[in-house]
Formats: sequence, structure tokens, C-alpha cells
Amino acid sequence: MKYQSPLILIVLILSVQPALAADDNLIPADLMNEIGFGAIIVMLVLFILSMLVLLRALKAVTRITLKAQGYTEEQIIAELTPVKKVKKPKGETWNKILSLRPLSEENELIIAHDYDGIQELDNPIPGWFMYLFYITIIFAVGYILTYHVFGFGQLQYDEYKTEMAQADIAKQQYLSKAANRVDENTVKQLSDPAVLNSGHAIFKQSCVPCHGDHAQGVVGPNLTDDYWLHGGKISDVFKTIKYGVPAKGMPTWEKQLSPKQIADVANYIKSLHGTNPAGAKEPQGEKETDGIAAKDKAIAKI
Repeated sequence: MKYQSPLILIVLILSVQPALAADDNLIPADLMNEIGFGAIIVMLVLFILSMLVLLRALKAVTRITLKAQGYTEEQIIAELTPVKKVKKPKGETWNKILSLRPLSEENELIIAHDYDGIQELDNPIPGWFMYLFYITIIFAVGYILTYHVFGFGQLQYDEYKTEMAQADIAKQQYLSKAANRVDENTVKQLSDPAVLNSGHAIFKQSCVPCHGDHAQGVVGPNLTDDYWLHGGKISDVFKTIKYGVPAKGMPTWEKQLSPKQIADVANYIKSLHGTNPAGAKEPQGEKETDGIAAKDKAIAKI
């Protein structure tokens, strides 16, 4: 037979390989690996050869069957020969996408008029363009129903108001965080009622025992006149509240109050200037007007 010698060789290799593998001392490990890999290759070759033999046998059986049914040799060859796919002419797919007629039918599309020898073809509108047109109609109907009929979506002006409200909330959140970054170098004097009310509440809770309910002075100095022990500028007041004056009994409020709270109470104290409350304590410290000490004014005059 044609495949007898290769098949006998393959069978011998497959039968010898397990016997060799039974005792690892007979052959080196590297050789064992090569034999195992070779066995896989042999199995693949055997499989391919088997498929070829099976295909050849099927062809022979088919030929015998067709001949028994009265087919001629030419008909048998035609049946066993694979049918080749007919290739579409170039440009046919493109014409189909654009809904164009082939050039062979151009004469049927010519419109019966011409200008200076120029003729016009009656090509249909491309299908993709029509689909796109229908999609725009569906979108327009959906848009009208969503925004103008049922009101599911916000119109431009309503969306603007919503975004402005969201921006205002974000601004307030930012300012609330930024306010706690203030210190004696960045604090500013403010007259905002919200700031003064917050400062008044803190003053009433923490400062009244020493300075009185109207800042007229009790153990601590009067905070409504022109005289200041540690400076009358808003930064000086902030610094005094923040760090305190332990030598004179003024506690530090840095750990009890946030920077914003210290700034609020400092602004509230500055707002009390000139209120002249009843029972005010006698002046203490240096006289200041608008945060400028008298001795500094004297130096400026010189």
C-alpha cells in the first residue's frame, strides 16, 4: 500500500515510547522530553493522514453511487467539483448603498431634456440619506413631546436657573471652607449682618464674663472706646483673641474657636466702637482712632 511504510513506522514509535517511559533510567530526561514532543507531532500527522484517506474514500463512494444512478463521467466530475462563487461586479455594493443604478442602465435614467448638451440622470435619493431624514423626524417629535408637551426635560431658561442655583450652593460651600483659612494676616473688617450676628452669639457665650454683656469692661478692658492694650486694628483684635494674653488672664481661644468664629467675634467687637454703654470701665492702653495709635500719629507728624 501507499501509506503502509509510514503507518508501520508511526505504530512502532507509539508502541516503543510508553515502554521507554516506564523506566526513567534507560534514557536521559532531555531525550524523554523530545520523544514526548515527537509523539504529539506524530499523532497530528496521523490525524491528517487519516482525514485525507477518509476524504479519498468518501469521494470514491460518491463516484460509485453516482455512476450507479446513471450519471455520465462529465456529470460526475461536475458534481464533485466545488462550485465557485460568482464575484459581484466592482461598484455593485457601492451602488446598492447609495441606491444608484448601474452604468449599464444609464440610458433608462436620462431625463428627456438637456441644456447645451448637458443631460441629467434621474437617480433616486440614497437610502442612507432617507433613513437619516426619517431619524431626524422621529427625534423632532420626541423632542417636542419631551420638552414642550409633557415637560419631562427643562427648557433653556429653566436649565439656566437650575445651574445658577447649583453654582450658588457650590459657592457657599467654597466660602464656608475658605472662611476657615483666615488668620491675623488675611482677616478683613466686615459689616455683614450675618457675620456680626455670629460674632455677637460667640461674644455672649464666651466673652461676657470678662468684658460685660455690652463690652463695657468688667475684669477685662472696655472694648467700645478708643483705647486699646494690644492694638485696635482688626488684625490686632483677631490676634489677641486667637493667642490670648496669658500674663493678664486673657485665655487663648485658638483651640476652642475656628478661624471663622474668631474673625466673626473680632468684627463684632469692632462694630461696638463708640457705643458708649452704661457703666463703661475707664480707658486702658493707647488711644487709637481708626486703628492708628496716638504715638504713631505723633511720629508721623515729626
